[in-house]
Amino acid sequence: MVSAVPIRAADRGAPGEPGPAVSAPAPLAPRARLLPALAAVYRAQLSRARVARIPLLFVATFQSVGIMVLMRGVVDGGSDAQSVVAGSAVLVVAFVALNLLAQYFGRLRSDGGLDHYATLPVPPAAVVLGAAAAYASFTVPGTVVTAGVGCALFQLPVAHLWVLAAVVPLAGAALSGLGAALGLLAPRPELATLLGQLGMSAALLLGVLPPERLPTAVQYARDLMPSTYGVEAFARTFGRGTDWAAVGLDLAVLAGVGIVSLAVATWAYRRAAVR
Repeated sequence: MVSAVPIRAADRGAPGEPGPAVSAPAPLAPRARLLPALAAVYRAQLSRARVARIPLLFVATFQSVGIMVLMRGVVDGGSDAQSVVAGSAVLVVAFVALNLLAQYFGRLRSDGGLDHYATLPVPPAAVVLGAAAAYASFTVPGTVVTAGVGCALFQLPVAHLWVLAAVVPLAGAALSGLGAALGLLAPRPELATLLGQLGMSAALLLGVLPPERLPTAVQYARDLMPSTYGVEAFARTFGRGTDWAAVGLDLAVLAGVGIVSLAVATWAYRRAAVR
């Protein structure tokens, strides 16, 4: 008669004999560092933007140029023309970085795309910063074309167009952070689209129209719009005696607003990813 021996006892073997070695669980892969992850997200977003966003960039540029053509019949020159050209150039950044990025993150949240990013060993800041940098970079050609056409329409000097090298990334960071936060905090993608379009409309009305012609209450609201400081910094360079200290102050404020808005967008990403 064969006696049944418990499996666990058989595995342990005879008393005094060492049992079989138990393999330790494999360690998880280390989390990706911020800069390499940021570069990877940036390249991925930029490659997608080349195909999907080129028609929209053309629309943004055509829209800004059309606004300047319409304003040409109302504004003759001087500080009003400087505000129109600077506001129209920054409007391209607002259309892409604020409006389209709000729609992108709103759709990403509703479609479950955040779950895909959550499974990757990528820091949340890299996702937000990479997408924001890609959308901001995508606005450079349209902004330069709009500024060049505006200078030709209103006969403004082009010697200081190089200031756009600082205005575009700083305004893009501020508006991209705002757009990403709107898209991630909106409960529905339709609401994210609405908020993005409202933000772009605010950038249009408060940036393109000369501030002296706005009511006092609206002028205070204009100071709350991040794109205002990019418009002011660019518009100051058209004068003969450029106040570079004031330009630097506007750019510094714009940089501070960009840091805050990107930090809020990163917090909103973490909040949306864990839900």
